[in-house]
Amino acid sequence: MQVTDSGDARSRFYPPAPKKCDVKRIRSVFTLAPSPSNSGPRRTLACPLLHAVQETLGGLATASRPPLIQLSPSGLYCAAGDFHIDPWRPVPRAVITHAHSDHARAGSALYFAHTDSLPLLRWRLGEDANLQPVAYGERFRLGDATVSLHPAGHVLGSAQVRIEQGGEVWVISGDYKRDPDPTCTGFEVVPCDTFITEATFALPVYRWRPASEVAADVLAWWGDCAQRGETAVLGCYALGKAQRLLAEIGALDGARGRRILLHGAMAPAVEIYREAGIALPPTETVSEQAKGKDLAGELVLAPPSALGTPWMRRFRQVSTGFASGWMRLRGNRRRRGFDRGFVLSDHADWPGLIDTVLATGARRVLATHGSTDVFVRYLNERGVEAAALATELGGEN
Repeated sequence: MQVTDSGDARSRFYPPAPKKCDVKRIRSVFTLAPSPSNSGPRRTLACPLLHAVQETLGGLATASRPPLIQLSPSGLYCAAGDFHIDPWRPVPRAVITHAHSDHARAGSALYFAHTDSLPLLRWRLGEDANLQPVAYGERFRLGDATVSLHPAGHVLGSAQVRIEQGGEVWVISGDYKRDPDPTCTGFEVVPCDTFITEATFALPVYRWRPASEVAADVLAWWGDCAQRGETAVLGCYALGKAQRLLAEIGALDGARGRRILLHGAMAPAVEIYREAGIALPPTETVSEQAKGKDLAGELVLAPPSALGTPWMRRFRQVSTGFASGWMRLRGNRRRRGFDRGFVLSDHADWPGLIDTVLATGARRVLATHGSTDVFVRYLNERGVEAAALATELGGEN
């Protein structure tokens, strides 16, 4: 990997920064890239220096030619291939990394995505969505760019996007994790020149235990709740986290074959995973249970939006838990008022992010959503050329 530790090296890629917050100068240097779906007047940033730099690093040109990926008003844009990656507004052609709502948004004319994610995308985007399936490693041409998708290990069908043109390779990670997950294909390191990485949990405090150990903790909590005559209601995200928890808990001796109840909003994605061949324990929805039935001793998975709502009155005595990487900080659990917090994330932890950046061999790293400032500073101090890239993509929420 090429490392840089001098201003001379950085100047090959970036214009010199203003010495102070000079909005006029910023406007002359930093502009958002135009795209076919946003063909109006060229939009100019008029925000403070730091914000301008963060928002537009992806649009800066190298000394010889424009970068493969630029930041347009609709999101990350590849001019060589005339397509967007996970656009946040409708575009003619979109390459989608996975089916979470902040990455897969409705309204685009054509979507390219991994084959396993197509049923999830139809659930998210509607039956009329024009979806083009792509296998992992399959190379296809879009304009002058060669594109391929590679496993991200985040959720079913999740992918990194590799783009090559003129011998230069960029990889956009989407969301990813390095830990094993029985519900999706494991992450694959893709060598590249420039790596756009998520940074959701880019702080040294975020380090994950094996998911099997977390599932054992959930099983023990479920047992304690049953002894006290309580229903154990565990909050988790409906796509990815719920299915991973089901698979991990269902594989434990104490839970094998036992039924787990679901909030109705989780049932469609669980069925899609089963239809994809993912082994999950038996489930029923809470709404399928007889009215007034005492659900003490049951484990119920529910989306965060259901906790604290009138839906919870269905249970007489209840203990609440939440499964998320954010539970690594005790203060988060206290603020949300959960009885138990289980640290489980579908994103890379701090060591996973660092290891991944080094493994790609990228000579330039752009970090988006999350703790980008700390991450970028750490990489720069290690001699890795890195910068923050502000997008509308989200992390674990």
